[in-house]
Amino acid sequence: MKKRNKFKHSVYLLAALAMLLYALPKLSFQNGPGWVLGFGIVWCAFAFLVIASHLHFIIGVDEEKQKRLEAVRKVKLEQWQGQWNEETRVSQRL
Repeated sequence: MKKRNKFKHSVYLLAALAMLLYALPKLSFQNGPGWVLGFGIVWCAFAFLVIASHLHFIIGVDEEKQKRLEAVRKVKLEQWQGQWNEETRVSQRL
């Protein structure tokens, strides 16, 4: 399932890159400040955001973070269970 999901993001990344490479020469940045320049800058910024988000997913930054968080949760659960077991032993002695 994860490979298929990464494949899907790879396809979307290539589509976003293709759109950017196709549109970049057609956008006019030389007519000075105006609506056309503003549109071109905003459009390119959104295209770069889409590309960056797909790269972020493909590289797997979230997976590494998820593994670290899971390890922290596991340690905290073990500490909590140890503390709970100790409390039940103390209450049983009384």
